[in-house]
Amino acid sequence: MNPTMSAAPPTEELYPESDGKPMADNTLQWEWMVVVVEELREQFAGRDVFVAGDLLWYPVEGQPRINAAPDALVAFGRPSGHRKSYIQHLEDGVAPQVVFEVLSASNTEDELDAKLEFYERYGVEEYYVLDPAEHAVYAYVRRGARLSPVRKLAGFVSPRLGLHFEWIDGELVIIGKSGRRFQKRLDRVEDLLGNLDEERRENRRLAAKLRELGIDPEHIGNSDG
Repeated sequence: MNPTMSAAPPTEELYPESDGKPMADNTLQWEWMVVVVEELREQFAGRDVFVAGDLLWYPVEGQPRINAAPDALVAFGRPSGHRKSYIQHLEDGVAPQVVFEVLSASNTEDELDAKLEFYERYGVEEYYVLDPAEHAVYAYVRRGARLSPVRKLAGFVSPRLGLHFEWIDGELVIIGKSGRRFQKRLDRVEDLLGNLDEERRENRRLAAKLRELGIDPEHIGNSDG
């Protein structure tokens, strides 16, 4: 979503929940938005880290015309939970430290320049632009007052998130802090089921080996003594 400075007067609600713009232009963009938000929420579960997708962020108190809706935002030091919007002065003045944008064919160079300027002006520390159609990623990290591009992504690790980016078989892959790649929910379920099947096979193999040794695996651990 684009940062806006609309000339329209504020509605009755000073900080509207929606800018009236679509969340995504296509299914590929939407899938990546969901993947990033879900994976980051899982990574920081149980901590005071707020993660949201396509949520309006109001950085300046009393200035609702100044806003942006990043495809994903991360605010460290803020409790998780539901928000209608991210109103910075109600969040102890904490700006989202990390934002993501997922590109679609409709994005223009002027829009991207405006996003970068907005995030730079209002305190973002890390800014990531994902282009899933082209298997590309662009990273910016704050150095002083500026968000400077990361020239070499090979070996780069996000200072805040601990993630890094790789290209595997021509596909853009995000590796989380745990070392596991970001995945769609369905892929994660399939991996989990695969691991459970492998564990069951291993248990059956061990049980058969115990029987060969004359030990009944059903009685192991069931002794009264």
